[in-house]
Amino acid sequence: MINKILYRTMALLSVLTGLYPIIYFLINRRFGLLSTKTPELLHDLSWNINFYIHIIFGGMALLIGWTQFNATFRKKNLLLHKRVGKLYVISATLSALAGIYIGYFATAGMLAALGFMSLGVAWFYSTLMAFTTVRNKNIVKHQKLMIYSYAFCFAAVTLRIWMPLLIGILGDFNTGYTIAAWLCWMPNMVVAYFIIKSKKI
Repeated sequence: MINKILYRTMALLSVLTGLYPIIYFLINRRFGLLSTKTPELLHDLSWNINFYIHIIFGGMALLIGWTQFNATFRKKNLLLHKRVGKLYVISATLSALAGIYIGYFATAGMLAALGFMSLGVAWFYSTLMAFTTVRNKNIVKHQKLMIYSYAFCFAAVTLRIWMPLLIGILGDFNTGYTIAAWLCWMPNMVVAYFIIKSKKI
């Protein structure tokens, strides 16, 4: 029962956050984190291309990734599982690489930038290795790596939980944002490790 509640909560948060990028196409984008960016950066073509690649494909990865962990669905729809998996790998790879680029321009400085760029590298590497291992028919290792990959993907959700908490507690945006740049994904990695251990994959 607890596992079902946690899974459904994860699914709901993933869907809501995955749909969030739509807002940037409906209203003036000078809100949230973008309100902290300089006008020069917001008009930079390379940054904008990578920003939209990151949020569109990252949102797609969040929206579809959680479905891959439903064992019943996976067994009954193996072909669909493979197709969704390929779409996730493409989306995650593009979003991670773009995330590394835009991470360099993090508002709060180099420490925050390193946090987001490290997340991008970890997400890209775990996704690439997950794809490589399944191509080599190593299903067990593939499953482990995909758990890690989605844990890094889920940082989009946990970032939006940590940021208001830290900024509210510390009373300073830059400090809270810098800490959130690391807390949004490092605990997720630990949780993924214990999920793998508990499932004895």
